[in-house]
Amino acid sequence: MPSATKIFVLDTSVILYDANAIHNFEEHDVALPITVLEELDHFKKGSSVINLQAREFIRSLDQLSDHNMLREWIPLDGHASGRLRVISSEEEAGDATEVFGAKKNDHRILNAALGLARREPGRRVILVSKDISLRLKARALEIAAEDYETVRIRDVDHLYRGKSELAVEDSLVGRLHDSGGVPLASLPLAEAEQPLPNHYFVLRGPGSSALGFHDPASGAIERVVKETAYGITPRNAEQTFALHAVLNADVPLVTITGPAGTGKTLIALAGALQQRRRYRQIYLARPVVPLSNKDIGYLPGDIKSKLNPYMQPLWDNLGIIKGQFGDRDRDGKRLDEMVEQEKLVVVPLAYIRGRSFSNICFVVDEAQNLTPHEVKTIITRAGESTKIILTGDIFQIDTPYLDAQSNGLSYLIDRVKGNPLYAHVNLDKGERSALANLGSSLL
Repeated sequence: MPSATKIFVLDTSVILYDANAIHNFEEHDVALPITVLEELDHFKKGSSVINLQAREFIRSLDQLSDHNMLREWIPLDGHASGRLRVISSEEEAGDATEVFGAKKNDHRILNAALGLARREPGRRVILVSKDISLRLKARALEIAAEDYETVRIRDVDHLYRGKSELAVEDSLVGRLHDSGGVPLASLPLAEAEQPLPNHYFVLRGPGSSALGFHDPASGAIERVVKETAYGITPRNAEQTFALHAVLNADVPLVTITGPAGTGKTLIALAGALQQRRRYRQIYLARPVVPLSNKDIGYLPGDIKSKLNPYMQPLWDNLGIIKGQFGDRDRDGKRLDEMVEQEKLVVVPLAYIRGRSFSNICFVVDEAQNLTPHEVKTIITRAGESTKIILTGDIFQIDTPYLDAQSNGLSYLIDRVKGNPLYAHVNLDKGERSALANLGSSLL
């Protein structure tokens, strides 16, 4: 093996983030400290995302080779042309323990990397970890350390926002109001500024304004009219755009982002309920992010009782929608009937693997706490006539090893923008209350 190839030592956090990580280092070799396998064995039990990743990786490792990976490098299958080996830290000098003082698994991983570097003096050994603290410790021991960036968004500050504002003549606004659409060429756009499919516009003239979107079917700018969905009326232009995307039958994949209080979840739920006759069922879900890394299994009761604490924000928003109607109003009572008849169902994301959802409207809240792998799992479950709506704030991450650049929602927006089957809207203006806006802006 040429000395120009590197050896990447993977930490447990990388595997829990991406079960296919070992195949993403091209011609370079990948080393797994045996401590990582021990930690994965601990993580394999449970129903959260990291448990699924651990199980998937262990299964793939079992199928990879019958050879003794502790004694020899084995070739990796697939597009990666490098090799894989499991390395032990037990026989190495305890450099990390001597420096940092405690016998921890992280230090055993560092010792394994140090030992490998001594055995391979002509090659560059790099520790790859999602754990910032471990990377800092590695550099203190003069071990090269990097974040796992295979699915990392480089410039999250310029992530696609789905909408823009244009200064136009009043005559163009009048034509859009009168005819319902205008040719794309009539907008004052440079060739490099041509809009993506389903991109939204606020068109402002000196004395008038209008809302529009780029319809990929007609290629024109079509007028967007403010609609009411199941008692909920948008309060600003961007909420109007988001509801339009949710109600658009030609767009089966929608993402809505924005800070707390901007109405993401409420708009998604109201739009889903408005289309209840179009779908067999409406599924609601949020990633389960347990406290203290405990799985929901430690909570008492059946699966419904275990999930209720995590799903309460969804019920709160449904309560707001129900509150738009009187006690005797048929639409208000219909919500209770939909829950009782399982037309409206809360589902745990951990149990959707292997299923196929046909004729379903699937609303996933807090999607920023999903990994790219889980977002892919959700979308690939979509059968015929299914719509998926994901909402979240990419700057409010509750899951370890995820951030604004590496979470599944940011990854999805960056990769799928421009597809005619997809629409995205970022909400900026808080509408929860003046007090909520004060806290969001000043605290």
